[in-house]
Amino acid sequence: MESRNHTAVSEFLLLGLTEDPALQPLIFSLFLSMYLVTILGNLLIILAVSSDPHLHTTPMYFFLCSLSFNDICLSTSTIPKMLSDIHTQHQSITYPGCLSQVCFVIVFAVLENFLLAVMAYDRYVAICHPLAYTTIMNPTLCVLLLLISLSISTVDAVFNTLMILRLSFCTDLEIPNFFCELPQIIRLACSDTLIDDNLIYIETCLFGGFPLSGIIFSYVNIVSSVLRMPSSGGKHKAFSTCGSHLSVVSLFYGTAFGVYISSVVTDSPRKTAVASVMYTVVPSMLNPFIYSLRNRDMKEALRKLISRVASLL
Repeated sequence: MESRNHTAVSEFLLLGLTEDPALQPLIFSLFLSMYLVTILGNLLIILAVSSDPHLHTTPMYFFLCSLSFNDICLSTSTIPKMLSDIHTQHQSITYPGCLSQVCFVIVFAVLENFLLAVMAYDRYVAICHPLAYTTIMNPTLCVLLLLISLSISTVDAVFNTLMILRLSFCTDLEIPNFFCELPQIIRLACSDTLIDDNLIYIETCLFGGFPLSGIIFSYVNIVSSVLRMPSSGGKHKAFSTCGSHLSVVSLFYGTAFGVYISSVVTDSPRKTAVASVMYTVVPSMLNPFIYSLRNRDMKEALRKLISRVASLL
C-alpha cells in the first residue's frame, strides 16, 4: 500500500457506530441523553458532598468526588465530538485533535483504574484497621495518592501520544469508531508496529493489572476481617460500606473485560466500537446512581441539597 509520513497526515475520518442515516437521529438522542445524565449525576454527587460538612472529613467522599469529576472528563473527551459529527455530518478529526483525544481518554481511563484501587485501599483501612483509620488516611496521604495516580496516568498518556508521533500512516485513515482509540490508530499505520503492540500489552498489564490486584488484595483482607466479626450487625454494616464500591468496580472492569473479549472473538470493527461504549460511557453514567442509591450518607446529603435548592426557588 502507498504510505506517507505522519507529517503529511492532516486528519482522520471517524466512521462512528453506524453508517445508516436512519439510525443517526436515534444515536444522537441516545448519546445526548446519556451525556446529560452523566454530567448532571456526577455534578450532583460533587455538590452534595461539598455542601455537607459531615462528609468533608471522610476520605471516601474525597475520592468519590475525584471519581465523579474524572467521569465527567472521560465522557466529555469523547461524546461532544461524536454529537457534533452527527449534527454537522462532518466526521473528520484533525491529526492534532485525534492525538489530543487519545491522550485525554488514556489519562482519564487509567486514572479511573487507580482511583478505584485507592478507594478499595480506603475501605481496607477503614474495616481492617478502624482504630488507626484517621491516622493512616490523613488529608496529606489522600491528596498524595490522588496526585500520584494523576501523574502516572498523565505520563502514560503522553508516552502513548509520543509513540503515535513516530508512526507513518497509510492513505486509508478511516477509524471505525466514534473516537480516536489507540489500538485502532496503530492498526492504520504502515510502519512496523511490533514495538507499539508489545508496549500496549505491557501497559495494560501494568496499569490495569496492578490496580486490579490491589483491589483484589484489599477485598480478600476485608472479607477475612468481616468474617471474624462476632456480630451479624457488624458484618452487615461492613459489607454495606463496600457495596457501592464493589458495584462500580464490577461495572468498570466487567465492561472493560467485555471490550477485550469482543475484540478477540470478532473481526468486526463496528462491534468493537459498540463495545467501547461500555467502558467509556456507561460506567461514568451509572456510577452516581450506584453511590446515591446504595449509600445512606449520600442519599441524606442529596436530600439536603435538593431541599436547599427547592427552598431557594
